[in-house]
Amino acid sequence: MKVSLITVCLNSEKYIQTCIDSVLSQDYPHIEYIIIDGKSTDQTVDIVKSYDERINHFVSESDKGLYDAMNKGIDLATGDIIGILNADDVYAHNQVISRMVATFEREDSDVAFADLVYVKEDDLGEVVRYFPGKGFHPGWFAKGLMPPHPTFFVRKKLYDQYGKFNTWYKICADFDLMVRLFHTYQASYTYLPEVIVKMRVGGNSAWGKNTLTINREMLHSCKSHGIPTSLLRIYSKYLLKIFQLIKKPKT
Repeated sequence: MKVSLITVCLNSEKYIQTCIDSVLSQDYPHIEYIIIDGKSTDQTVDIVKSYDERINHFVSESDKGLYDAMNKGIDLATGDIIGILNADDVYAHNQVISRMVATFEREDSDVAFADLVYVKEDDLGEVVRYFPGKGFHPGWFAKGLMPPHPTFFVRKKLYDQYGKFNTWYKICADFDLMVRLFHTYQASYTYLPEVIVKMRVGGNSAWGKNTLTINREMLHSCKSHGIPTSLLRIYSKYLLKIFQLIKKPKT
């Protein structure tokens, strides 16, 4: 089973090397690695090119944003399964992909996901918040909740059949994708009970940053796909996230 991994980046010189190393250190042999760069003006391109032939596809050109870049990567992907790792993030260990593949082979599901931890920007070993995928069901969407996207692996045939990221959404196209897959098309899924990604704090979806836009986009997605909810109900997810600050698994 071939796995396509996609990283999109823009002026990511500070962390892109750590991200690439975490992908290239995976013990699973059948990985296609795709990097889509938004025409960086710092040293990002030079860092990526230093890996030469170890990266299967590298594109550096202007795009229409994060999700447009992800869609470009999906178009290039030839693997049976596709995963997306942000340029600031890393896989938690070198057996992440082999364990994901084993999960797909054992369960024969359309999608698999796991747990994620937010870590300090300058210390990958210090956990700030725990983001579990455990217990997910499509009823989560009405509360603005979803599995952690960086842990989200999808069979390529689902993108081919049901479409890629809707670039109308500036921050929550990942949420909208999951709504389509799980609510509208009832894709099957499996949860892998372990932390597989370390995500540095910050980014477009960070708490206190773009909060109103995030929740309005989630509301729009739910209503577009026939999920009854309200902005107040979606905001209620922050009560649950308080507990994610308390429970911090060892990594």
